[in-house]
Amino acid sequence: MSFIASLTSATGLRRVLWADAAAGGAMAALHLAAAEPLAGLLGLSPALLSASGWLVLPFVLLAGSLALRPAPAGGALALLVAGNFLWVLASAAVLWDTALVPGGWGQAYVAVQAAAVLVLAELQWMGLRRGRTAARAVQPA
Repeated sequence: MSFIASLTSATGLRRVLWADAAAGGAMAALHLAAAEPLAGLLGLSPALLSASGWLVLPFVLLAGSLALRPAPAGGALALLVAGNFLWVLASAAVLWDTALVPGGWGQAYVAVQAAAVLVLAELQWMGLRRGRTAARAVQPA
């Protein structure tokens, strides 16, 4: 089994969901607890950092709840995937607006974060499709 196939299997998908919940939870905690010092270091707005911390919390809870299930519910997983892809698009919009992210460290922070979320979203999407294909194969004709 290939590495990607192992990450999009039922067990692998749960690991990806745990990684999403853990990374999102750490980011939310950092943004909420240290918005001011982080803003000074990265050149980002403390309000933007706080808002992103609050915004990601429901998705952290969703990813964690899906990771607890033996087989994540398709609709809830699709919602998480859509939210992750929207996060990546919002990150690109933030990067595009140099008034929001004027410095190099802030740009790098947002870009790396977006890239990580994109990888998680793609693995989740592949797992969702794989689960749907397997479910169709089991159904009688």
